[in-house]
Amino acid sequence: MSKFGELIETRIPVLLDFYADWDEPSKEMHPVLRDVAAALGDKARVIKIDVDKNKELAEALRVKGLPTLMIYKNGEMKWRQSGEQDANTLIGLVNEYI
Repeated sequence: MSKFGELIETRIPVLLDFYADWDEPSKEMHPVLRDVAAALGDKARVIKIDVDKNKELAEALRVKGLPTLMIYKNGEMKWRQSGEQDANTLIGLVNEYI
């Protein structure tokens, strides 16, 4: 979990996607997140976290539904929502914290 702290302790916003390979809505978010990452460039980071490989972290953050998306900046959670989102919504949300 110390690596997680390093990921979120940045001055630029970090969009986290908690997903699972077996979850259909999570899979449908992959191309959306690619578009978001491409649109934001180096102004923000998009990081995908597999809940099956990071069970402790998912439990600590109380990730129940998939996909669960979170935005962190300076180590602080700014936004969180479970379920699918479209690229434009996510880009707009992240831009609020740039």
